[in-house]
This record gives sequence, structure tokens and C-alpha cells, in this order.
Amino acid sequence: MAVYKLFPYKDTSLYSMFPSMNTGIDPINQLSNLNFSIDSLPSVARTLIAFDTDEIRDTINNKVTGSWDSRLKSYIATAQGISESTYVTVWPINKSWNQGTGTYLDQPITTDGACWTSPQSGEDGVWDISGTSGSYVISSYNNYDYAPQGGGSWFVRKTEGSVTTRFQVTQSFGPRTEKDLNVDATTVVHEWYSGSMNNNGFLIKFANGPEFNTDKQLQPVLQYYSVDTNTIYPPELEIRWDDSTWNPTSSISVLSQPNAFIELAENPGIFYSESVNRFRLNCRPKYPARVWATSSLYTKQHYLPSGSSYYAIKDLDTDEYVVNFDNNYTQISADYTSSYFDIYMNGLEPERYYKILIQVVASGSTTIYDDNYYFKVVNG
Repeated sequence: MAVYKLFPYKDTSLYSMFPSMNTGIDPINQLSNLNFSIDSLPSVARTLIAFDTDEIRDTINNKVTGSWDSRLKSYIATAQGISESTYVTVWPINKSWNQGTGTYLDQPITTDGACWTSPQSGEDGVWDISGTSGSYVISSYNNYDYAPQGGGSWFVRKTEGSVTTRFQVTQSFGPRTEKDLNVDATTVVHEWYSGSMNNNGFLIKFANGPEFNTDKQLQPVLQYYSVDTNTIYPPELEIRWDDSTWNPTSSISVLSQPNAFIELAENPGIFYSESVNRFRLNCRPKYPARVWATSSLYTKQHYLPSGSSYYAIKDLDTDEYVVNFDNNYTQISADYTSSYFDIYMNGLEPERYYKILIQVVASGSTTIYDDNYYFKVVNG
């Protein structure tokens, strides 16, 4: 599978109204700007998410072939107050932080991990203020009008000679748009992979406009499932690359019509999470041309067309795409035996059933084949 998913090893949210509160094991990560206090001071929430450097390097070194890109995804639980063109920004965190063991509004408040004022605990250390570190420029919140200094600190950009690399990525939301976070993380992950930047994870926040805004008509809230969720929607870091190859043999014809029978082979149905499986496809036209032959046309193998055949993976219970059809990253390959594609099972949530779909573009038609191609991933 050329869409490989990594899951966080820690995340938490920071709340300006409760500057020493840790929420490291809360099932929800929050972004918000609320103005419900008696003194009308806005209350801001931001989110921190971190992925393991060794897992990132192992994926790129031992699974990826060729060039790759990366995306950070987080799945929405609830959303409210989202006006037109509400912007969320994502930055690389510049300082190591402790997840802690708190949840939102514990009584008493838990202070043993990252919070608004500190990356370590409510009583230990502070976030870096805006400044520089070598070639990197650092930013943080240090306006005492509404909250203490803090809210995380992050790398804005780096300058080497005449080259400036900017790290901010932005996603725009509107009242009726999809609220899942899905941003390009390639530049930052390249920095982590090369060792140029320490991997302290991502900081996610609203853009400066909505944050610390005292307008009671502007109170956006986005709540995302955290790594501690009891659902199947933890945050993900995707590593994506094109792993397709086209090495056919002249003895096998290419399917040239959209009406076809496609059977999924090499599918025992249950896979351990550390498995890598090559699914082969037995293909033949539904209505083969009439020719004189000494063997049945209905048993002759065919290839799916090169560059226009793709696979996708759905969660069987929710019917949602886990890996969607992609012109670059889910192309189907071919070798001397048949068409095929590979899936790394530990890029999928274990103890779930999945369904494979095949999309073929041929003769001007796009056809999706859904013939109960099921399998399950189990813990190894």
C-alpha cells in the first residue's frame, strides 16, 4: 500500500483559561475561541500532536520507494460557530513536551504535563518566547492582555543563505465544508527525517484572526478525536508514494472494455497487523470477442489498464474510505503473472474488517468493482 498511516504516541490540548491544566489523556483535542467569562476575556484552546521519529524513518527507509509526501489528518467530533473562511494553521513545535495524565476539568485539575504556560507541567519550565534558534525563527503567544505567555512555541521558518523555508500550512473551513483536518506535512516531515529539526510534533491552532477575538459573534469550536479516543478515528500521519510498476508479459492481454469480471486472489481473509500482503487480481472481459480458439476465452487472464486502474479500502462497519482512490498513490501494478497491489497491514487499525474496491477507467467509462472483497486485520 502506498498510503501508509502512522498514529500518534501522544497528544494534548492547551487552554488559556486554565493555564496550568493538563489534558494529556482526554479523548478530545480542541481548537476554540470562546467568550463566555464574566470579564469577557476570550478563552483559547490549541492542540499538540506528536508522532514517533523512529517510525517515520523506518517507513521512509524500509517501505517507501522513490519520492514521497506526507499529510496530517485529524477527524472531527463536533464543530460549532464556524463562519465563512475560518482558518486553521499547523506548525512544527520547537520544544519537547510531556503528555501528562489529565483530562479536561479534572477535580482537582491535573498539572503533571504540558499546559498553556509550560511544556512539562504546570509548575515546571516555560514555553520559549518569540526569538531565534540558529537559522530558525520561533514564535509563541506573549500578549498579556488576555492570557499568560505560552500556548506552545513553534518554528515559523528557517533561513539558510538566500533560501527561506516556511513551515506554516493552513486549511480553510466554512459552515458547510468538511471539518476533518487534512493538511500537507511534507516540508516538516522532511526536516524531521533528515535530522535538521527535532521532532516535537505539530501545534494546531486557529489563525490569529479568530484567536483572542472579543467579538461574541466569533466563537469557533472544533473538537477532534485524540489518540485516546474509543472510536476508530485517532489522528494520523500519512506517508504516501507511488509504488506501482508495470512489467507485463506479451502473452497476457490488457482489458479494453469496462464490462469485466474481477476476482481478488491471494486473500486468506485474516492478517496479522505486521503482515504485508500482495493481492492479485484475476481479470477477464464479461463479453469477450468471438474468435476461433482451442481453449475457453473465459479462463484467459487479462491485465487491468496501466495508469487508469486503482484500489481503495473502506472500513466495513462505517462504510468510510480508509484509503481513497488516488491517481498517484493507489495505482495497480502488473508483472508476468497478473495485475496486483500491496497492502501494509500495520498501516490499518487492528481488529477491524475492511473492504477493497477496484476502479477501472476504460473506453471512456469509469467503473467501480465492489464484489465483497473483505479482510480483517488482527493484533499480532
